[in-house]
Formats: sequence, structure tokens, C-alpha cells
Amino acid sequence: MYQAIDIAKYIIDKCTKDMRPISNLQLQKILYYVQKEFLQHGSIAFSEEIEAWQFGPVVPNVYRQYCGFGAIPIRMSYEVDLESDDAKIIDVVVEKKRILNPWDMVNDTHSKGKAWDIIYQGRIGDHQVIPQNLIKNRG
Repeated sequence: MYQAIDIAKYIIDKCTKDMRPISNLQLQKILYYVQKEFLQHGSIAFSEEIEAWQFGPVVPNVYRQYCGFGAIPIRMSYEVDLESDDAKIIDVVVEKKRILNPWDMVNDTHSKGKAWDIIYQGRIGDHQVIPQNLIKNRG
């Protein structure tokens, strides 16, 4: 298991090197999809909780780290050591999701009956934790 900020740095570095930089909004959604993928494989990608915010699932400390970029693509280089099997899983998720329109990812995570929708409940659950079992089973 990793810290979310380390996986975020890995994702940012990969996207920068691939010349496909992503915004903070995209980063948040990709982190969510990465955690979901790991959970569905029986492990946990990172220890931090994911919360239901207005525009979807958010890892608060990662959001705060990169919120200054706004909608501008984050172009930064990092050296992050991940196990090769973990990096492969993350790479597949990143390559599949970063090509999507960020608002399509928001709409996907906001879909009726999915984890974010169950917790957010029209703002009642704003900033509430989305339980890992809900992410795994209802993504």
C-alpha cells in the first residue's frame, strides 16, 4: 500500500512524460479509478480515504496539493518507486481514463446508484467518506 500523494506523483510524472498532462480534476478521478481497480483485485492502492465532493470523489490532501493548478494541466516530474505489478495496473487505468473528457469522468462517477451518488445524496453527504467496500462494489 502506498500514500495517495505518491501515486498522484507517479500519475502526474507518467502523464507529463507521455506528453498527456492532466488537470487536478482528472487526477482526482484517476486516483478514484486506481483505488477501485486495486480493491477489485483484493488490495488497497493507498491508505487515505476518498470523500464525496460536489464534482465527484476526492482525496483531500492530494486535492490541496494541486488545487492551485485549477483546470491547467499539471506538468511536473517526480521519481516514485512503485512495485512493477502495481505500476502496470496504474498505467492501464491512467492510459484508459486520461483520454476521456474530465466532465465525462465526473458524470460517470456521479451515475445513479454508484458509490459517490449513494454517499453524496444531493449535498447531504458533501465531504463524507466513501467507504472502500462501496467503491469496490458500486464504483
